[in-house]
Amino acid sequence: MAGGGSLSVASATLRGIEALPVDVEIATSAGIPGMSIVGMPDGSVLEARARVRCAIKASGFNVSRLRFTVNLSPGELKKSGTGFDLPLAVAMLAVTGQIPTGGLEDCMFVGELALDGSVSAVRGLVAYRKLAERTGKRLVCLASSCGGASEGVLNVERLEDLRRGVRGLQAGGRGERTVTPDGGPKLDYEDVLDQEAAKRALVISAAGRHGLLMVGPPGAGKSMLARRLPTILPPLTPEEAEEVALIGSVAGLSGGGQDNGARPFRAPHHSISQAGMIGGGSPVRPGEVTLAHHGVLFLDELPEFSTNVLQSLRQPFEEHVVRLVRADGLYRFPCDFTFLAAANPCPCGYLGDPAHACTCAPAKVAQYQSRVGGPLKDRIDVHIFVSRPDSRKVLEGTRGMSSAQMRDLVLGAREFRAWRESGLGHEGEEGLESMALGEEAASVLESMARSLGFGGRSIVRVAKVARTIADIRQGEAVSKEDVLEACAYRDRRG
Repeated sequence: MAGGGSLSVASATLRGIEALPVDVEIATSAGIPGMSIVGMPDGSVLEARARVRCAIKASGFNVSRLRFTVNLSPGELKKSGTGFDLPLAVAMLAVTGQIPTGGLEDCMFVGELALDGSVSAVRGLVAYRKLAERTGKRLVCLASSCGGASEGVLNVERLEDLRRGVRGLQAGGRGERTVTPDGGPKLDYEDVLDQEAAKRALVISAAGRHGLLMVGPPGAGKSMLARRLPTILPPLTPEEAEEVALIGSVAGLSGGGQDNGARPFRAPHHSISQAGMIGGGSPVRPGEVTLAHHGVLFLDELPEFSTNVLQSLRQPFEEHVVRLVRADGLYRFPCDFTFLAAANPCPCGYLGDPAHACTCAPAKVAQYQSRVGGPLKDRIDVHIFVSRPDSRKVLEGTRGMSSAQMRDLVLGAREFRAWRESGLGHEGEEGLESMALGEEAASVLESMARSLGFGGRSIVRVAKVARTIADIRQGEAVSKEDVLEACAYRDRRG
């Protein structure tokens, strides 16, 4: 912190899902009263000049007769957002001696100011908090919006709180802690009647994190099955919950249920743009694939999504990361999710339904099914046809597997896989040699691959599904029956 008519306070700006440090350097000078800001600010930062002066005046301070020059350092880093309002006001008040300067060097300020001097939340406060922890600073912001983990965060609700707040910093005051409430109705697979074959496929998908495509007529229960998948997944680990909270904060989402270990479930509408799906915009924000990180991405009415949106999913499927190249550099967003999709078999929806006749011409059916594209279908490991439930079983209320029973199978399979891989001395299954295919199973897989025309990727993916099926029954070797079941889940038309 410099003496005389200049000083600096710490702040930050978002870049992707990361907060980067920015020094707000300010100096007073003679001339026409006003403020000039340099250092690659965007429009929202430049607008702060008017907001800050009005907030300062409404809070009982006075800087109307001074001219300020502000430098946002480092100069080559683009600054965006309204979070620079609070550090600008703090710098102006500190350099004019209207608030104490002691302790400011240990703080990082982020917040938007209303014209009446109240402090508003900005997106990305979890990212700002993580940066403050790494740099050993106290984050000063509206703490109630800090994502349920505001330990060591100083809560500032109004600009006039700064006098008291800065003194509290010197006294070692602590911030508040908020808790995200558990919300939403309790979902259970027990409520989905007469869909035991589909539940089996969902257990396989959850146990091995395989993509799943459900095709069936309207009213068969595809969406009900999909929305209950998080109930059979293991809860988020603390590290995963922190990462999910970080992504949600950067995206401007409030809460999300991660405090109780619930995994994200994202179901974007089929009208979504490519930027909305994989990320983009200005400033660059994470897309739905990143918001589904460590959770589930569900695409209902899959053929209705635009072709470019669907094909943009191919790389995230393989690499679990989205890389966006922009003029100001490379943005990297994680996207490790379980993929679920649902589709009608044809435009009218009744192809293959014994209770309704399909009215679509064969050419229309082929055109509709081709919208998804072979390359994307080839990356979806499990394909099932979801038939309409039997009306008698629905009326009788015949119950099947519950979420608790399915979750036990999933957790058991994952634990067995971890034990098996620990014996191999590595994690992950990259090659066929690590999947313990029995001699008979390998022979059946070779025969099925030849007769069904599997490519190299399809062979490996079928083997991985068979390995997951073996893990569910906790078998050390993949059997012939495991391979045959895995092949039954493969789309022969893809």
